[in-house]
Amino acid sequence: MLEADFVIIGSGSAGSAMAYRLSQDGKHSVIVVEYGGSDIGPLIQMPSALSIPLNMSLYDWGFASEPEPHLGGRVLATPRGKVIGGSSSINGMVYVRGHARDFDHWAEQGASGWGFADVLPYFKRMEDSAGGEDGWRGHGGPLTVQRGSRTNPLYGAFVEAGRQAGFELTDDYNGAKQEGFGPMEQTIRRGRRWSAASAYLRPALRRKNVSLVKGFARRVIIENQRATGVEIEVRKRIQVVRARREVIVAASSINSPKILMLSGIGPGQHLRENGIPVIADRPGVGRNLQDHMELYIQQESTKPITLNSVLNPFSKALIGAQWLFFKSGLGATNHFEAAAFVRSRAGVDYPDIQYHFIPAAVRYDGKAAAKAHGFQAHVGPMRSKSRGSVTLRSPDPRSKPVIRFNYMSHPDDWTEFRHCIRLTREIFGQAAFDPYRGKELSPGSHVQSDEELDAFIRDHAESAYHPCGTCKMGRADDAMSVVDPECRVIGVEGLRVADSSIFPRVTNGNLNAPSIMTGEKAADHILGRTPLAPSNQEPWINPRWQASDR
Repeated sequence: MLEADFVIIGSGSAGSAMAYRLSQDGKHSVIVVEYGGSDIGPLIQMPSALSIPLNMSLYDWGFASEPEPHLGGRVLATPRGKVIGGSSSINGMVYVRGHARDFDHWAEQGASGWGFADVLPYFKRMEDSAGGEDGWRGHGGPLTVQRGSRTNPLYGAFVEAGRQAGFELTDDYNGAKQEGFGPMEQTIRRGRRWSAASAYLRPALRRKNVSLVKGFARRVIIENQRATGVEIEVRKRIQVVRARREVIVAASSINSPKILMLSGIGPGQHLRENGIPVIADRPGVGRNLQDHMELYIQQESTKPITLNSVLNPFSKALIGAQWLFFKSGLGATNHFEAAAFVRSRAGVDYPDIQYHFIPAAVRYDGKAAAKAHGFQAHVGPMRSKSRGSVTLRSPDPRSKPVIRFNYMSHPDDWTEFRHCIRLTREIFGQAAFDPYRGKELSPGSHVQSDEELDAFIRDHAESAYHPCGTCKMGRADDAMSVVDPECRVIGVEGLRVADSSIFPRVTNGNLNAPSIMTGEKAADHILGRTPLAPSNQEPWINPRWQASDR
């Protein structure tokens, strides 16, 4: 019989971290339930191949949004990792903690104990950081964080252009000062993707008290308002994995609310419509869905120094061989090596726009966007007011959920995105890019008016793949909260959720780092430990924030 003290559904960023921490002292047994297969193989392990596993049904659940009404009815891909390591095995390997004010906002919204002072010690505990700001970064933790070599001169041009435009510089956006232009950080170790599976799960599985069970999680079994196990399907047979102490759902912001609803926890009316007995009427399950969107602003390069020269089969073979034998060269980076976090206008107290910069004009699926050489910035607003939902398509656990992001449904989204495009043009127009700047490839210099920019946004805005918020953490007396500040599902004993679905609001930047932090902190709550002592470090806020955007 499959049985353990703790049963974790999902081996992703948070699930792997919890498996490692819950089993660390050897006193508790842990079973991790994961449907996906192995992450061993060059397509996942080679950083520059990042666009390939993202588009493979072997590694991805293959979710997509419903037609988005504000994006001309487009259906947007919603990749989630279906593999050991979850989405940390198919993501872009960009490491961003989030801004201090993001977590303070969580605490203000009812997630007490999750303010920046509370979460910073967990970020430090999980990190093994090379090159970050003294006193702000962790060393010796499971998760290796590094910077790229930035040998291509276009990285330096991007940072210098930001300075010339009057913006701040920052040497470590994960340190005291997020705001500004500077190097981007990566979860890469010795030339290989350093996923949650590599950092946490594999070391945990070497312990006698941790095991991995391959199976499809159908629902949580709840008896007398207490979670007692997980019903899984293995080779068309239904089995039960028993939890002596607790079940922890860490299945992503798409699958976690789906599993809760299939288990009878969610909006009562919706559950009844699907013939599911209501165990806990929690209207917030599946609500509050958020994401980041981004556009690719692309410029032709007059010098043949971009990655477009190596997108041919022969060059790719050489890069692959160098990586395979030496774990070095262009295959050993995700090419996101320069970044910026800036504020959109005076009166915004901390950054609300993020840039990823790469020295290539290329789509996310890895196909060349331009015949010529080019470079591009991925840019998007960080705090959209639009909210969506995840609901059940049917009571069949095998049915894909209904995902409605409602992208661009708030009028401010349009104002913010237009500003992002015009700001990027201003940055690309600085003297630092004079030696390289050709014509604008995308949107194209003919696209100028608000109406023309809106049409471009409607046709080309893409998800940055940062969905979160669907099992919101908050006060137990808040009807829309799904879990309390200790990640306990409100109304059910012995059940927790810990992954990006509990974020009250999306953080600044990419979500892998805060998702792992969530697993780290949740583990202490689950074990009943006193949380790590709060930090007294003060983050940098621009003294000119009320007067200027820079």
